Amino acid sequence: MNPMLEHLLPEGDESFFAKAFDLPNFGTPWHYHPEYELVLVKQSHGKRFIGNTVSDFQDGDLSLLGSGLPHLYKNPIEYYTEDSPLRARSIIVHFNDVSLGPGLLQLPQFKKVRVLLKKSGHGLDFFGKTREVIIDKMHGLLAVSSLRRLILLLDILEILSETSEYQLISDALIVGNNKLGAERLDKVFSYIAENFRKEITIQEMADLVCMTRTSFCRFFLECTKRTFYSFLIEMRLNHASNVLISKDMTVMQAAYDSGYSNLSNFNRQFREKFNLNPREYRKIYRAVA
Repeated sequence: MNPMLEHLLPEGDESFFAKAFDLPNFGTPWHYHPEYELVLVKQSHGKRFIGNTVSDFQDGDLSLLGSGLPHLYKNPIEYYTEDSPLRARSIIVHFNDVSLGPGLLQLPQFKKVRVLLKKSGHGLDFFGKTREVIIDKMHGLLAVSSLRRLILLLDILEILSETSEYQLISDALIVGNNKLGAERLDKVFSYIAENFRKEITIQEMADLVCMTRTSFCRFFLECTKRTFYSFLIEMRLNHASNVLISKDMTVMQAAYDSGYSNLSNFNRQFREKFNLNPREYRKIYRAVA
């Protein structure tokens, strides 16, 4: 198992890390690091686990993840097969307070940036014109070095600190600090991502990480601030919401593809989460797509 506390070291004389990745898949396990992370998914899709929230990710997603916020990007199984033509392309930027210059963030001019970085403890997704501008600047970040690169990072942070085109990812502040716990959650999340369409029991998960049922329930709740079944339901409903928009499935097909065998149960839980039934959700979001 790779270390759960990850460090990406700056190259050369740089004060922060910035690099484009072109890999067969997002292979990094459930992990955390003291640095803030700005991540652009250039090409790839799958499920992501950030804090206590699970959702889909796709081409063009732009997120800012706070210091110590645990996360995992998991591609579908076809990305991990031998000789797969699929790729996971991204741009990753890691920085901390010292990267910007000792004491710089404490200057009054950086008040909005301090607020931004505090909010990033929940994880932030950016959209709209802001995302377009930042994507362009992230590509530019890779083309320059030294002082120009630092100035461009400050420019990016200023834009992100002033925009309203963002949403919080995780509804609870989760901080990674336990390697054994991270290893266990990595196994659980990876298993859920690959098997959420079938029935999954708590005992099955407890056996997977060599814990008793009671200990596993307590462990999962302490780490994610939610129960295992509420997490699994969110996984299934987020998947269903995605396929309702992106694929020509009937509501029943979407329910079964998301792990539901009971259509009325699916409809009830879907409405509880989105305040719309599946047909209403599809009609509204396809209209604005």
